[in-house]
Amino acid sequence: MSVPRTLITASLGAVGLLVLAGCASGAAAEPEDEAGAAAATVTIEDNSGTHEIATPPASVVALDNRTFQTLSDWDVELSAAAVALMPDSVSYTKDPELVDVGLHSEPDLESIVAVEPDLIISGQRFTQHNTAIAELVPDATIIDLEPREGEPFDDELKRQVTVLGEIFGKQEEAKALVEEFDAAVERAKDAYDDADKVMAVNTSGGEIGYIAPTVGRSLGPIYDILGLTPALEVADATDDHQGDDISVEAIAASNPDWILVLDRDAVFADETPDYVQAAEILERSEALAGVTAVAEGNIVYMPTDTYLNEGIQTYTAFLNDLADALEK
Repeated sequence: MSVPRTLITASLGAVGLLVLAGCASGAAAEPEDEAGAAAATVTIEDNSGTHEIATPPASVVALDNRTFQTLSDWDVELSAAAVALMPDSVSYTKDPELVDVGLHSEPDLESIVAVEPDLIISGQRFTQHNTAIAELVPDATIIDLEPREGEPFDDELKRQVTVLGEIFGKQEEAKALVEEFDAAVERAKDAYDDADKVMAVNTSGGEIGYIAPTVGRSLGPIYDILGLTPALEVADATDDHQGDDISVEAIAASNPDWILVLDRDAVFADETPDYVQAAEILERSEALAGVTAVAEGNIVYMPTDTYLNEGIQTYTAFLNDLADALEK
């Protein structure tokens, strides 16, 4: 039986419309594909310049102990890391599959090569090895977000987590960390009376070290962030990890209203048989008994794991502890 020409024409027209519709939908999909491709990389800036990073990175190596807590909290999977530099409070220490690069003093850089990284997060103690690492894995992107000299330390801490948030798609989490830090800063600022003199020290090996305003390790920048009044200023002070030499008599003579303390050895207490707690050194010292800060209990200690965990979370916790003490 013959099919009417009008029906054939109508059918061909319908097919043509379907083909055109398919082409149109394919054309519309192309921009989406392009947008997806664009979203697969992110451009960030670190201490050495601008980098374009594929996201999410396939193999990540973490070496900067300022970042360990953040990466752990965000459940970032690592191929290798300086596990030996991590305090037990960081979850990666419990991962037997994670390749340990070791300490910065004697790192196993070949272990980095073995995991074929496309992103290496360096910084602080490991910055000294950046050139050697780049030579071993030339195709990997090395980023270093160590706080830069001459830049406000608080801004540098916030820059670090903000950039990491961009890389790992954790922008909201990074924003929350920044807001929590800023709130802690404001609390401490509001509670502090600038008539009160402040001394920062660390303890190590049973000895007290002087931490200078601005340049001193860990606590030095707190003077600038909060506008603290130093009880004592020493010429040619350094950022030495054990602090500068100071006698208890010099501390007593400066009579600080507040003492801020980094117990450098606290994080190693379990493996240090002769460890002496900072509180015992300072609060039981006969020479310091008459110092206002000691007599009134105005001593604030940084978190136990600070020496290995100097990221924004550690400073937020310390600033809130300081604000609690100042508000009493």
